[in-house]
Amino acid sequence: MGHKITVQELEKFANNFNDNPKNQVVARAAQKSGVSMAAYNERVQNELTRVFSTELDTENVTNQLHSGRCWEFATLNILRHQFGKKYHCKNFTFSQSYNFFWDKIERANTFYDNILATADEKLNSRTVEAILGGAGEDGGHFHMGAALIEKYGVVPSYAMPESFNANNTDAFGKTLGDKLRKDALVLRELKQAGKDKEVEQAREQFLSEVYQMTAIAVGEPPKKFDLEYRDDDKKYHLDKDLTPLEFLHKYMGEVDFNDYVVLTNAPDREYNKLYGIPFADNVGGVCRIKFLNVPMEYLETYAVNQLKDGEAVWFGNDVLVQSDRKQGYLDSDLYKYSDLYGVDLSMSKADRLRTGSGYASHAMVLVGVDEDKGQIRQWKVENSWGEKNGDKGFFVMDDKWFKEYVYEVVVHKKYLTSEQVALAEGPVTDLPAWDSIA
Repeated sequence: MGHKITVQELEKFANNFNDNPKNQVVARAAQKSGVSMAAYNERVQNELTRVFSTELDTENVTNQLHSGRCWEFATLNILRHQFGKKYHCKNFTFSQSYNFFWDKIERANTFYDNILATADEKLNSRTVEAILGGAGEDGGHFHMGAALIEKYGVVPSYAMPESFNANNTDAFGKTLGDKLRKDALVLRELKQAGKDKEVEQAREQFLSEVYQMTAIAVGEPPKKFDLEYRDDDKKYHLDKDLTPLEFLHKYMGEVDFNDYVVLTNAPDREYNKLYGIPFADNVGGVCRIKFLNVPMEYLETYAVNQLKDGEAVWFGNDVLVQSDRKQGYLDSDLYKYSDLYGVDLSMSKADRLRTGSGYASHAMVLVGVDEDKGQIRQWKVENSWGEKNGDKGFFVMDDKWFKEYVYEVVVHKKYLTSEQVALAEGPVTDLPAWDSIA
């Protein structure tokens, strides 16, 4: 039988609280302005600067608005920086709606695959519940964006502009998720009855309906377009009648996503091991989602090396922790919650992962770093929350925050050791659908 709180205990708790007069002062401040503002550390703004020893030539930022497409924005931002550098057009942007459309179709197909593969499991099994729980969601990983680009190519932002539902995905995601869950019940029943022919007929019908829903909500993607832009020197360029894949291969043909490795720092599990999450792969046979788990020092060192070579770095992080969205600060001492409450709230990175307190909730792009005699002081971050957040859309992150709340970086394999390259290209240990990395 569980513990029952007694009246005597409650009196003791109240006495402990009121015996310290400072608690009443702190309580008034917290109740008046909120716990975050009461715990806010003003000294951070004096310690974080907007000057970096290594900085890419960037200008405008993108805006995902009310959607969970950060992974897609970050992947396309990496590509657009490379396009901008190569063709002297740093403000060029790719259409996020285009790849978002194809993700919904591909992800529905993967969802049906996963439902059929688990048809013999109970509906309330942990695996099936995790699959059903992800129906219609926006979140994703680097390899998911890379897979979509490899299969469908890219188009300029003007060729398929953002729609209301791409910018505000809640309603569309809810209806699509409900449709997929309804389909799951039908497919499970057909599979359990051994009606394989009917399964494929139903899948085709369901995918056609997903296409119809996505086309209505987002718009159909273009099959061809004219590439038209002015570069930074105001020179006009026009290339007519391109397909999305022709555009990718003609203008960005040197980019090979297979040359990039996702390094993760998950100290709750074994280092120097390659992990995969097959239930999250969105495009079959293209760019499997894989993470090479290594100590934090490698994520930092390789990210700095890539920045110094003039290339931005995709990274996954927990932006919801110790961050000031308006000012654009990411600092591990930004909110002094332990001081405010008088309670030790600190947890190790491994414990946060083990308990579900820590996870990669967002993807952004590193575009600068500030070093002093080889020691990293801070990082420049390009976010996808528009120009009204941070310094015209750019954030500054202290290195301790990087160590504590960054979980993934994507770097070219040329920076890795030969042993790490072999691991990244070797056997994969697949993780369950509910794993914290997923």
